[in-house]
Amino acid sequence: MASNMKKKTKRIAENKDTRPYAVAKYIRISPYKVRTVLDLIRGKSVAEAEAILGNIPNGGAAPTKKVLMSAVANAEHNQGMDRGDLYVAACFADGATSLKRMQPVSKGRGHAILKRTSHITVILDVKKAEGKL
Repeated sequence: MASNMKKKTKRIAENKDTRPYAVAKYIRISPYKVRTVLDLIRGKSVAEAEAILGNIPNGGAAPTKKVLMSAVANAEHNQGMDRGDLYVAACFADGATSLKRMQPVSKGRGHAILKRTSHITVILDVKKAEGKL
């Protein structure tokens, strides 16, 4: 049984994604609102994505920009990558726990209000050379 666990651990380590990434958890904005911002930067270079996030008025732009800059810093510091060669390979927003609140209504009742939170993930990768495909 121990040998199977060692094989499994080795297989997981071989298949691990080595691209630089950053995650922001429990951000107090709905994932629906963040996904519209993430759709704008997916596939863009880091400089272009930073410019887009700095100039759009959406509420999800500020936390997304922080996550993008964190992923860039991780790539530069941990893996020695050049900032100019990076692009946003993948980005997504998953739902986190919701804060549950009540809105009082007539006859002593209450309607539920869900204040949603998000986990924002940005994954970067290096651009492929123009001549090689």
